[in-house]
Amino acid sequence: MKRSVFLLCVLALSASMVFGSGNQQGAAPVSAPSSPTGWVTYPIKTDVTLTFWTDINANLAPNFTNYSEVPFYQGWTERTGVKITYLHPPAGPGYTEQFNLMVASGDMPDIIRYDILPTYPGGPEKAISDGTILRLNDILDKYAPNLKDVFAKHPDYDRMVKTDNGSYFCFPNIREDPFLCTWQGLQIRKDWLDDLGLKTPVTFSDWHDVLTAFKTKKNSSAPLTLPFNGTAFMYGYGIDSGFYVGDDGKVVWGRAQPAYRDYLVMMAQWYKEGLLDPDTATISSTQMVTKITNGTSGAIHGALNSGMGVWLPSGRSTDPKFELMGVKNPVINNGDNLTMINIDNPYSGGNGCVSLGGPCKYPDIAARFLDWDYSQEGYMYHNFGIEGVSYNMINGYPTYTDLVMKNPNGLPIGQALAMYQQSSYGGPHLQSVDYFKQALAWPEQRQALVNWAIDDPFKHKLPPVTTTPDESKESASIMNDINTYADEMMVKFILGTEPISNYDTYISTLKKMGIDRAVEIQNAALVRYKAR
Repeated sequence: MKRSVFLLCVLALSASMVFGSGNQQGAAPVSAPSSPTGWVTYPIKTDVTLTFWTDINANLAPNFTNYSEVPFYQGWTERTGVKITYLHPPAGPGYTEQFNLMVASGDMPDIIRYDILPTYPGGPEKAISDGTILRLNDILDKYAPNLKDVFAKHPDYDRMVKTDNGSYFCFPNIREDPFLCTWQGLQIRKDWLDDLGLKTPVTFSDWHDVLTAFKTKKNSSAPLTLPFNGTAFMYGYGIDSGFYVGDDGKVVWGRAQPAYRDYLVMMAQWYKEGLLDPDTATISSTQMVTKITNGTSGAIHGALNSGMGVWLPSGRSTDPKFELMGVKNPVINNGDNLTMINIDNPYSGGNGCVSLGGPCKYPDIAARFLDWDYSQEGYMYHNFGIEGVSYNMINGYPTYTDLVMKNPNGLPIGQALAMYQQSSYGGPHLQSVDYFKQALAWPEQRQALVNWAIDDPFKHKLPPVTTTPDESKESASIMNDINTYADEMMVKFILGTEPISNYDTYISTLKKMGIDRAVEIQNAALVRYKAR
């Protein structure tokens, strides 16, 4: 989407939100899928109970121990007619470990919510050949006309959720608008800028001046708080930290590009001057939150909801003047065209990848259960929940009620939303931009999306390509070592323990470790992806 169209959408959002959720007006969702003919009537009649393996979302974990207790999941069964037993492994690192143990045991559930694409050794095609998940082609043709209808109308979505061999491997979560793909970015203390009479920084030189002022005049000991491998300040140099699509349409690896040296020189200088957080090499997300909300730091990179939406009230609890502003990633010179931002693909895996387990005895029932999500009714339910409870139709616009926006039990919006809809944390459905509009409770969040927007945001984004099993094994062997080495050297260069004069040696080592071969594998995968 070009920036002009994107900004019109954002400005329309801002105008509709000024008076609060109860006064929003607008048309019904325009991208909800049409209902194809010749399908079953819901709820379907079946005595089958399916098993569904998934972690518990962080917004539900404080209040529920199993999804069967959650109103949304109870309603999902009621509307589809399919009974589900939810199996919950530990969240966090234990989630992957439990998945691997489950695969090794052969005791697979009927439905699996797991990011098969980048994490399964050999990728989705190998998972299918191993019997871990089912190939869905025939199943979708027979039992999932709603999803097939979505794919027919959106070939770009279709290409993202199948392998180079044409094998469909999941029921996906699709973000229907760039709004939903841009959910984090640079944030700066606007009240500090105002107090010091400073303009919003645009170039790296501007940022240097602003951060210096934060250090000297605001007594900030960590003017810019970022982890050492943060990418926000790379984009202005035209690079990303990993694989991305270069200007010539071919895949490159960012930390082997000439511009990466210039980036390291700048960051090392900023660290030496005390402008970069002294804990950058080891800082945790918890430490970052503390520093931005207690006045230690003046700028940070973070999310809209779990970041800015939490930091604003937290910071104001101790400093009523606390104000955050989303700002565009800096560039080298005024007038330079920023071509990269932190953005996800419309399908990015994660919690939006739901597959059928290899031993699934009732793939027809499982497919019908999941395919309902892509119907008109499923679209509304997954994004807005229960009409009259979690939302009302006001002038044709699905508007969240105070049960969600001003929960009487004091639940944060994120926790209240998660009880009645799934769009706020993934799941197999089309994610509505109208959900996101209302979930952004603060005007600063909505303005941040305006500020972060760029022309053609997906230009350099590597789509969800798949490698062959052999390529996957070879690439993983190469990149595991390279990523470890590159991270170690990145820390050393920035902290000054490794002189930048050794940069050529660093590049030579990357080549010896096989970076060119890893890039070659990704390029071959991109060629196959485009040919799907």
